[in-house]
Amino acid sequence: MARVLVTETIANSGLDRLRAAGHQVDVAEGLDHSALLERVAGAHALIIRSATKVTAEVIEAGTELVVIGRAGVGIDNVDVAAATERGVMVVNAPESNILSAAEQTMALLLAQARNIPQAHAALIAGRWERSRREGVELHGKTLGIVGLGRVGTLVAQRALAFGMRLLAYDPYVSAERARHLGVELRSLDELAAEADFLTVHLPKNAETVGLIGAELLSRCKPGIRIVNTARGGIVDEAALAEAIASGRVAGAALDVFAEEPTTESPLFSLESVVVTPHLGASTAEAQDKAGVTIAEQVLLALAGEFVPLAVNVAASGISEPVKPFMGLVEQLGRFFGCLHDRLPDRLEVHVEGAIGAERHDILTLCALKGLFATSTEEPVSYVNAPQMAQRRGLRVQETSTATPGEYVNRVTLRSAEHSVAGTVTAGGPRIVSVDDLPVEVTPSPHMLVVRNDDRPGMIGVVGTVLGDASVSIRSMALAPRTEETTALMVLSVDADPPDEVLTELASRSGILGVNRVTLEP
Repeated sequence: MARVLVTETIANSGLDRLRAAGHQVDVAEGLDHSALLERVAGAHALIIRSATKVTAEVIEAGTELVVIGRAGVGIDNVDVAAATERGVMVVNAPESNILSAAEQTMALLLAQARNIPQAHAALIAGRWERSRREGVELHGKTLGIVGLGRVGTLVAQRALAFGMRLLAYDPYVSAERARHLGVELRSLDELAAEADFLTVHLPKNAETVGLIGAELLSRCKPGIRIVNTARGGIVDEAALAEAIASGRVAGAALDVFAEEPTTESPLFSLESVVVTPHLGASTAEAQDKAGVTIAEQVLLALAGEFVPLAVNVAASGISEPVKPFMGLVEQLGRFFGCLHDRLPDRLEVHVEGAIGAERHDILTLCALKGLFATSTEEPVSYVNAPQMAQRRGLRVQETSTATPGEYVNRVTLRSAEHSVAGTVTAGGPRIVSVDDLPVEVTPSPHMLVVRNDDRPGMIGVVGTVLGDASVSIRSMALAPRTEETTALMVLSVDADPPDEVLTELASRSGILGVNRVTLEP
């Protein structure tokens, strides 16, 4: 059972999943920094939204932390670099609020264009301001979309239905993809010069902070209207207020601000500005999806499994053909580590067959995770395994071929001294080669690799020593001697043999080497 610290409001559906899995859910909302430092000690998981600041100091105080879960999209309130350094996984729920965020964008777009909040406020104050609140139509106007990702794409689809002409700035989107969406790609300057409305859908980082600032606003099409539902700080609020006051920009609608919560901004006094207090994800549906999604990701992390929504794991999306090999390759990494007396200088991960044509970088992470689990007392995760390899001078090489060999698919781990290979069949995972000698055995928690002279009676020697120690052999695979090699046995046993048994076995005539292989965590 793990302790999960929750510092902000999360949907009960998510909390219930954590409790149902047997974990202790510690809900403590409204903690200040000092209280958070105290409360995070001993927690295995920390779940937050946007208000909690997870600094390097907080991560250091959480000595037992395995995962930090952000129930939402942005992670600018988490020191991801510090988490990665300590092997703490950071996960989010990137799909949970994209529909709500896109709808909020359209709501603000319409509210700004038609002066809806201003007209509402005037009417309930007793003023009928019909002529004063004249707006503009969206139909026929040009919408500039800065960031054509998940939310930007949904906004494009909805704006197209309003009859808007669509432009976008996104250097990571191909022209073909944009054409498919009915969007024309432009540079940021070109987009600003042509757009009647500009909407922002970018992550907040060093490159995007202040992107929509005084310089760009000075080159915008006169009368442009700015909408931001992404992250505060991407639009320079002071520069935007000045541009609106000067008449260069007709108005704006913002859901996010550089500092949150905030009740003061130079924009708040401008009549053509519509503002909301970060409501992009504030729908019942989005909150429920965020709570469930983050609970699922945290449960995977606590179980030591791969977490598909981890933001600090260097792996691409995992295809269905590759998924069954992840567990096998982690076991191969453990097996490979047990063959060596020390960490090898290099690790080659060779993937062949149909999975060689897929994106399979996750398999290298699995191999590293398994390898380091046998050679260090440090916690090892998909997050910090590459850093551990770099710190220890382990050279890692990935090679692949889509051409199948003896097996439809096979993964081989190799160093200068040893190798191990495996595949996944209808019957489950199989180890099919050790040190380039063919064997076929099912991975099991306790195994032995025995090298011996290829002469009669050697199987009996091994069986006798193990039997005398009350260690049962569950299965055995034999590889006969080839040129310049010795014979090899790979055995599955019912328990981890004591050191004195292995010493006794290694001392017998004809036994050239014994390796204990432990595949259980």
